[in-house]
This record gives sequence, C-alpha cells and structure tokens, in this order.
Amino acid sequence: MKPAADRLAQLLGHFLPGPLPVRIRAWDGSETGPHDAPLVVLRAPDALRRLLWQPGELGLAEAYVTGDLDVEGDVAGALSQAGRSVRDRPSARPGPAGLAAATALAVRLGVVGPPPKRPDGRARLTGSPHSISRDRAGISHHYDLSNDFYALLLDASMAYSCAYWTRPDDPTYTLADAQHDKLELICRKLALGPGDRLLDVGCGWGSLTLHAAREHKARVTAVTLSRAQHDHVTERAVREGLTDLVDVQLRHWRDIDGGGYDAASAVEMGEHVGDAEYPAFATKLHGALRPEGRLLIQQMSRGTHAPGGGAFIETYIAPDMHMRPVGRTVDLLEAAGLEARSVESLREHYTATIDAWRSNLERRWSAIENQVGRTTARVWRLYLAGASLAFSERRMGVDQILAVRPTREGASAMPSTPADWYAP
Repeated sequence: MKPAADRLAQLLGHFLPGPLPVRIRAWDGSETGPHDAPLVVLRAPDALRRLLWQPGELGLAEAYVTGDLDVEGDVAGALSQAGRSVRDRPSARPGPAGLAAATALAVRLGVVGPPPKRPDGRARLTGSPHSISRDRAGISHHYDLSNDFYALLLDASMAYSCAYWTRPDDPTYTLADAQHDKLELICRKLALGPGDRLLDVGCGWGSLTLHAAREHKARVTAVTLSRAQHDHVTERAVREGLTDLVDVQLRHWRDIDGGGYDAASAVEMGEHVGDAEYPAFATKLHGALRPEGRLLIQQMSRGTHAPGGGAFIETYIAPDMHMRPVGRTVDLLEAAGLEARSVESLREHYTATIDAWRSNLERRWSAIENQVGRTTARVWRLYLAGASLAFSERRMGVDQILAVRPTREGASAMPSTPADWYAP
C-alpha cells in the first residue's frame, strides 16, 4: 500500500496542480513535498475531514487548533511562504472523473466520515446585530477571556492596541516603551493638560485612561462594556491614587450622557460598532465634545470587499467586527460635523506590536496554556500569526485619525503645525 503522504499528494493534486505548497508528514510518518517548504504535520485523517465538512479557512483553522494539523517552526512564516506559493498559481476544479478519483482516494485515506467534534471556544451570539445585549456578549467573548491571560500576553500597561515604535532599531527599546510612546502621542495630539476632561470610549484595561490622568492630570471618564475591564481599571485607579481623576463606567456607547468634553478617544473600539451604527457613533462623539474639542480615533481598516475579520476571527476571536477603508471612516466623521485634521498610518507599527505579543505568547506558553487551556492557546497562536501577516502584507491597516469639533465660525484652535506632537 502506498504511504499516506503519497496518497495525500495525489488527492491534493486534483485541486491544486503543480508542486505542493508545503511539505506534508502524514499520520503514518511518511512525508512528501518540497524539502524547502514549511512542514505541515497531519496527525490524523480528521485534519482533512474537517476541511471536507467545513471547507476553507475555518476548517483549516479548526484542524490546527485541535492539534489534528500542526506546523513545525514559526506559524506566521509557514503561512506566508505557503500563501505566496498558492497565490502564484490558480487552483483547479476537477471534472466528474477527477472528482470521482479524489473521492475514492479520500475514502481509502479514511477522510470520509461523520463530522469531527468542533473545538470549544466558538462565539455564541444571539439577537439583532449590534443590539446592546449582543454587543455586550461579543465584547465579553473576547475581552473577558481572562485578565490574567492578557497580563501574560501584553505589557505591564495592558495596552491591547497598536504601539508606536519610535526606536525600532534599539535593542533596549521594548514593547512597554512603544506602548508608552503611543499613549503619549495620543495625549499630545489631544493637547491634554491639567483639568481637561477626556472621554475614553472603549477604554480596555485603562492604559490610556490611567496615562492621561497620571501624566497629564486630565479628568477621565472611561467607558467599557466589559465587566472584567471595568473592575480592572477601577482597581488600578485606586491602587495608583487616581480615583479623583478617573470615573469608570460600565455602559454601551449609546448610553453615554453629558457633553462639554475637551477631548475624546476611541482606540481600536470603532471596529466593534458596526457599519450601519457608525454614523450614530460619530454623532455621539461630536455631541460629547465642546466646540474646539478634539477626537482621536485609532482604528483598523480593510478594503470594501473584506470588511470583517474573516471566518476564523469572527468565529473564535472577535465576532461582529466591521472595518472599512480609512477614507470612508473620515467621511463618516466629517458627515457628523467633525473636521479631520490628521491621518497617520501605523500599519508597520502593528506588525511589530503583534510580533512582540507573539514573542510573549511563546515565551510564556506553559503559563498561558495552564491559564486558558491548550485549545484557546492554539487559537491565539494562529490568530496572532495571521494578524501579523495581514498588516505586513497590507491586507489590513491601522490609522490614527485626529478630528476637531469646530465652532460655528469655523475656529479649531489647532496648532499651525504638528511639530509638538513629535517632540522628544
């Protein structure tokens, strides 16, 4: 009988002509494929059975997170090399004879059978998209995973967003330094000073909220839908003696009340708002600001034909995400009465940030696996590897958009140049 790897190569050849994009090691120990290609290990026929029942990205991802499929070496590097190989040549659609031959091969390999059990961790959302209850469930699925898990993954500030790498070639410059520089850049763009009122929408674990209060003496209203984040920021404000400057509110952005804020921020929160809801979100931010008040949006972007995060991310990581080209977001902000004053791309900065998180994940793998379990740890390994590639290959972007609410007469109180934002 032929080794399983040879039969797998024959099977895949019906759908992907030419050399295999990866080297395969089958469950019987046999191997096939180019020696210089990434090595993919198929530990059981279930790896392919998952693709039979769930074709495409999601089936492949579930084969990986269950351990039916594994990759030797760096996952991101393997995905990148295999992806380039596949993109360079078209896939094939076998005719009736080819499909019959492929089916016979699949049967002999043990691939055909009932659907394998799905891994744990899928998001289970109900109700109307972007209703308050569904948004709360979606945010909880992602952000309430475990504060201890995120503490292992992130830096001490618990900043879960793109950092700003001002000294990328300095080996002593760390993720914590880059996150500090991002927070400081935001505060400078918002011109925060003692006593200024900042509305931090989607405050996360409070990195910007606490930085603005501690370093700039701003009075911050921090808003989150995550109970775990609310409790974490509240406890940190107490521990750091900032309770007179920080008010943490557990509420939906629709329920924000009051106005007259000198500044507002939404750091990688707008992706969770929804496309149809974004005009109302922009209007809410406009209404929260006083005339000449500034708004800083840091937000991921995607092309118009791929607005979500993809099947895997939407199923296991961040359901109900919606992204758009950065220019469309600027249009929506201006339609709400705001004036865009600066757009700065941080795309390459996000690749560096995610790679730093990936490094933390691998260095602390045992602790993370103990904290959230093997399946969830593998979900995050795959998620971060794919995210790093998405930004480095320009399939995703991230931008800081600075806007202002002008007075009726058109005054903005903006500086003549942005030089002070980047002062050492």
